[in-house]
Amino acid sequence: MCPLMNLNTARDRLDHWDKQGRSVYTLADLAKVFPEDSPGTLQESIGRLRRFHVLEGVHKGIYVYALSRQAKTNRLEEIAKAMRRGEYSYVSLESALSAYGVISQIPVERLTIMTTGRKGTYRTPYGTIEFTHTKRPTPDLLSRMRDVGRPLRVATPEAAWADLKRVGRNIHLVDIEALHEAH
Repeated sequence: MCPLMNLNTARDRLDHWDKQGRSVYTLADLAKVFPEDSPGTLQESIGRLRRFHVLEGVHKGIYVYALSRQAKTNRLEEIAKAMRRGEYSYVSLESALSAYGVISQIPVERLTIMTTGRKGTYRTPYGTIEFTHTKRPTPDLLSRMRDVGRPLRVATPEAAWADLKRVGRNIHLVDIEALHEAH
């Protein structure tokens, strides 16, 4: 946002992308939204947009358009997808098993994801994202997930159960009978 560009112009551009379904941005994305900015000026612009509550910093280099009109239903998945862009990532473990109704405890404001990227746990204003690294080959990964119309694919019930056993945690929470019915 060069010095000549005002706050309304920045909001207009972000509103345009919001109408296209985009409300989560990486620093590289914002560089494309504001191509006239040098890297230093872009950082200043982001700071200004944050001060005016137009952008919200949710993690290092990840921003949410605070004035977005989009439902926040899948915002945590959108943030996770931006954090591991270029990697295969899918909802699995407790989050997937909870969605299938086969675990006794529902993870509240926590998203568990398998990824070919780095592992790590990150707190955001929208909840906690937990990435668990997988070394499975790409063809195997693709056969383990479903596109359910959300930002991230979701593990099949069998894959989520296998992932949970593989990482060695919380298997006592799973209702095996319900798991078999979820197939």
